[in-house]
Amino acid sequence: MAPNSPVSFRIVTFMSSASKLTDLKDDDNSEEGFNTIHSGRHEYAFSFELPQTPLATSFEGRHGSVRYWVKAELHRPWLLPVKLKKEFTVFEHIDINTPSLLSPQAGTKEKTLCCWFCTSGPISLSAKIERKGYTPGESIQIFAEIENCSSRMVVPKAAIYQTQAFYAKGKMKEVKQLVANLRGESLSSGKTDTWNGKLLKIPPVSPSILDCSIIRVEYSLMVYVDIPGAMDLFLNLPLVIGTIPLHPFGSRTSSVSSQCSMNMNWLGLSLRERPEAPPSYAEVVTEEQRRNNLAPVSACDDFERALQGPLFAYIQEFRFLPPPLYSEIDPNPDQSADDRPSCPSR
Repeated sequence: MAPNSPVSFRIVTFMSSASKLTDLKDDDNSEEGFNTIHSGRHEYAFSFELPQTPLATSFEGRHGSVRYWVKAELHRPWLLPVKLKKEFTVFEHIDINTPSLLSPQAGTKEKTLCCWFCTSGPISLSAKIERKGYTPGESIQIFAEIENCSSRMVVPKAAIYQTQAFYAKGKMKEVKQLVANLRGESLSSGKTDTWNGKLLKIPPVSPSILDCSIIRVEYSLMVYVDIPGAMDLFLNLPLVIGTIPLHPFGSRTSSVSSQCSMNMNWLGLSLRERPEAPPSYAEVVTEEQRRNNLAPVSACDDFERALQGPLFAYIQEFRFLPPPLYSEIDPNPDQSADDRPSCPSR
């Protein structure tokens, strides 16, 4: 660009909102919709406010993507405009501390293997996870029980899958990708295997996209039994990958709720219909203790003479008397309406 050649630019448009970078005007060289910038270095601070409506999370998929960028153009007379695009990332925040995402997920399935006219025993699978919502980098604790009553050797496994769904012109394409997996020990016939919190770590992945009309990204945990020569027995547990991690209080709530089914035996206990009577005074205070608590004879004479009035004698007389016996019958029942005294009529 020549040192003295004038430079002009247009209004920048972004998400249906416009922002003008400068208000400089040059009557001699300005055109309609343009402002002229003379030679030299010029910097203009600008900002855009994202719309309040929900925005889909930035995503790159096989058949589509969600991208956001800022585009700037520099127009010069008799020369091609200079264009620049700068991408930025948008996250639609998903808080996994909501009750729906803190609820445990569980399921049970069973399968019987058949070969022509021969039928073997069933293969059963039960699995449970503490909650539905997780964030990247967390580990999922898997609780499972696999029982193999068939005649074949089976292998329990678990995997996290990402499902991408693309919608356009009334059609839909779906892509399923493996995110992470683990393998258990082989299980022979008649054996049972139990997973007590087997860990499966979530790698860095994009959050779930649930509110976009053209792209949907979902996750699921598949706990399955690999059966050679037959269809696998699988159990799908839905997952939501969020952006706001679990709060410590939410973790405690989730762990308590996940163990609620195992620690609820105390609900079977019933209270007694009628409470027991309190112990008597003689059972609590022995005669020896009562005598020891009495004032010693060798106490101060002045103190005794000062407290030898009738009031102190009365207190001493009732100081260690036992309380009245407990009774469930009121000794002073309410008087009936007929026996109550009535006010004289005026």
